[in-house]
Formats: sequence, C-alpha cells, structure tokens
Amino acid sequence: MRKVYRQIMNLILAAAIIIGFSADSLMTEAAEGRTSGARAESVETGSMEVHFLDVGQGDATLIMCDGHSMLIDAGDYTKATAIQNYLKKQKINKLDYLIFTHPDSDHIGGAPVIITKFDVDKVFLSNFEKDNKTYQKMIQALDNKHLKYTTPKVGTQYTLGTAKITILAPNDSYDNPNDASIALTVAHGGNKFLFTGDAEENAEKDILANGIDVSADVYKAGHHGSRTSTSQEFFKAVDPSYAVISCGTDNSYGHPHAETMNTFRMNGVDVYRTDEEGTIVAVSDGKEITFNVPASETWKAGEPNGNSSVWEAPDKNSGNQNAPVITEPEKKEERSDTNEITYVLNTKTKKFHKPSCSSLPTVNRKDSSESREDIIAKGYVPCKRCNP
Repeated sequence: MRKVYRQIMNLILAAAIIIGFSADSLMTEAAEGRTSGARAESVETGSMEVHFLDVGQGDATLIMCDGHSMLIDAGDYTKATAIQNYLKKQKINKLDYLIFTHPDSDHIGGAPVIITKFDVDKVFLSNFEKDNKTYQKMIQALDNKHLKYTTPKVGTQYTLGTAKITILAPNDSYDNPNDASIALTVAHGGNKFLFTGDAEENAEKDILANGIDVSADVYKAGHHGSRTSTSQEFFKAVDPSYAVISCGTDNSYGHPHAETMNTFRMNGVDVYRTDEEGTIVAVSDGKEITFNVPASETWKAGEPNGNSSVWEAPDKNSGNQNAPVITEPEKKEERSDTNEITYVLNTKTKKFHKPSCSSLPTVNRKDSSESREDIIAKGYVPCKRCNP
C-alpha cells in the first residue's frame, strides 16, 4: 500500500509541475504579446555585450542583448569582410538597428557589405550628406535592399531586448559632418553606455543644451580621442568610469590626443584602446560591467607624424591630481606664402576658416590665398572656432 501511495503522490506532483510550468509560460507569453508556442524568455535583465571592434583607424561597435543586435558604424571598406565574419561568428543573421553616425569613410566604408549580407530592421543615417563615391555606394546598397533610412529625432527612445536606446543628436544642421554625428546612450539595468560618433565641441554643447541626461559608465571617446571632442564641460556631465578609444596604431592623425588622455588620466578613468588591445568586449549584467581585457597602462598619446610617445603609467587610484601632464611635441609655427592657401571659404554660409580648422567645409568650399581684409570685404565672417 505504501508503494502504491508513493506512486500516486509522484504522479500528482508531476502533474502539478507540468500544469504550473504551462501556466507560467502562458502568462509570460501573454504579458509579452507572444502567440507562438515557443518557450518564453525571461523578461528580467539578462546580460548585454558591447563589442568595440578593432577596425584600425575607424569605428564599428556591435551591441547584443537578449537575442537582439545593433551595429554602430562599419569601419572603412578594407574592414568590411572582417566585420561581416565577426558578426557571423556571433551567430548574427539580422540586425535590429544599423546606425551610421556620420558619412566619413572610416565609419561607412564597410556599409555596402553589411547592408547586402544581413537583414536589417531599422537604418539610421546622419542628416549630413556627402557627394562622393563612398556615400553613394552606401545609398545604392540601401536602395538595392529596399531599405528605408531616417535620421532619428532627438529624445526618441527604442528598445534592444531589455536595453533602452535614447537618441541625443544631431540637434541641428551643421557644416561639419563630425558635428552632425548621431549620438545615443544605451542603458541596461543600472549601466549606461554613451556613443557620440565624431561629434566635436559645438555638437557636444548642443547635446548638453537639450537637457537629456548624458551621464554614463562607459564613454566611447568622441572622434577617436581627438582634442576636438571630449570638451571639459561635456566630460563633467558624462562623468564616466571607463573610456574606450577606437583608433589605428600609429595613425596619421595623432589619435588619441594628449589633451584627451590628460582628461581621462586626471579623473581616474580606466581607458581601453583598440590600437593596443584589439577588439574590446564589455559585458553588462545590469549592475556591473566587466571587460575582456585589462585597462591600458601606457597612457600613450599619438603624434601627427605617426610616431607615439610613452609616459609612465599613473596611479590607479581615481582622481590622480599629481599625475604628470602628457604633452605633445612642439609643432612648427604655420606660415603662409603668397602662393599658399591662407583661408578656406564656405561659399554657402559665408564663413572663412584657417586651413587647419577642424570645421572645414566638405561642400561649398573654396580655397583662397587672399588677405583677411580682402575676404571680409567680400562679405565673409570669421569662424568662431579657429578665429582666423
């Protein structure tokens, strides 16, 4: 009798487990609006992976959360196949979002391959258009796939699994494609990541002016660590614990610049660099963020001639106010002969710039060897950034 009793109780217990599991599954599916018979996934915050791909002097970031994925930028054309293979290795066949922050070749060069090889739900482009082959190839690839593309509105929010995307920029139309970069935050539980493309100081000010919270745990350093980005006011608002710099080894731009490295070093920010450590993967569980590689300890700033100088690693304690200042080699004072370009004119906005200005126009541009007085007499006004 006892044996029969145990058998009956086991059958009742098994039935209760089956009924309870089915009820829970149906309730979860109903809450998520699912109609299929597949087992529902947990709606609790799982993990989110952010892969800062090593694409040399360029940008490409893959974000995966709860079976959903987003790619921000696609490097230059020489890295297209490598990015494609990396995504395939992550078992990605479809991208929920494909974002090209702005139309510089080191951000959209690989676009045609990615667009062609993967299914894409939403495509976001900057509001800055370029009249060159790289940009045209990207648009042609989108047209071939019959993909619509838009510039997302500031303040708009999207979901990537349990992660939340908030659009921060562009806030205006700009002469400089860098300032027209799409900027966004990706929040996962209590963790937040910030991406600003190549947005420079003018755009950073506009981002702060829109009033949206930009504080973040991880800051993808603007413009590959250039001095034209990561302005002091913007950095204070972000207040990151970690910074990731995507740049090429011994790149000709001298990225990352000493000013940016000083900002990070003086404020105890852990820095991760693709030129030193290759592809960097950050994993968020909603509470903590872990990296697949240790933070850089070289504190190396680039030089425009392609070389680099190395400084002693800083004290790892935050806020190292006594850290030695990183400096770059003195640059020879610029001079202009009568036959050289003295100013660059924007024939549309009627502004003129120094040839070294970071806001030089790519369209409506005219190089001039005239004097400052002659240019002003023609109705042009000096750029406020370079003060020619």
